Parts: sequence; C-alpha cells; structure tokens
Amino acid sequence: MAQALSSEAKQRTERRIAVHLPMTVRGRDRRGFLFEETTSCVNLCRSGAAFRSRFDVMPGADLEIHIPFMHHTSRRIAPEFSTSGRVVHVSGESEGGERLIGVHFTGPRFNRVFRPEAGL
Repeated sequence: MAQALSSEAKQRTERRIAVHLPMTVRGRDRRGFLFEETTSCVNLCRSGAAFRSRFDVMPGADLEIHIPFMHHTSRRIAPEFSTSGRVVHVSGESEGGERLIGVHFTGPRFNRVFRPEAGL
C-alpha cells in the first residue's frame, strides 16, 4: 500500500528558485509571543518559501507572509503578494543567531515568474 506524501514532500517536488525578495512575516514564536519581521526569502516556489529568521518558531506554526510591490525592467509593476503559511521545517541557529524557516503556503500560491539569481 503506497503512503501519501507529506505536505513537505509534496512541496519539494516543485522547482525552487534561488531568489532574494523582501518579505514581512508575522506570527507567534515558540513561547507564544507575537512577532513581525522584515527579512528576505532564500528560495521560493509556487507553494512555499524558505527564509532566514531571528525568531524561534515551531514546525506547524501558522504565519502571515507579505511580499511588497516589485519593479521589473519591463516597466511593469508586479502586485503585492500576501498569503498564509505553515512552518514545515526549521534549521538550527547560524552564527548570526538566525534559523532557516521553510513554509508551505496554505493561502494563495505565488504565481510570479523569476529566473534564479546568479551565484546562489
């Protein structure tokens, strides 16, 4: 009998793009305190993103994610993107005290198209 894929495994079947976009993240840390942080994503796909955070959040925590307007060279402005997400993985602290947080979007999916950034 085949087992169903976890949501994290499903997320990883999508192509991730190494791109740094500014983002604001809101939620509750491990102790239950509300936080809001301005950071940037490390990579993203249509159904999730990874970003560095100085806050200690638990897998399963719900977050609000907002990516502001982006200006493109084609003179078009991409609309703001807001969604909700669930933390699917958290790496340990880095030297700077930040953790790598992976989220699966539980709200609208990210539908912009980007090319990977060189050197990442």
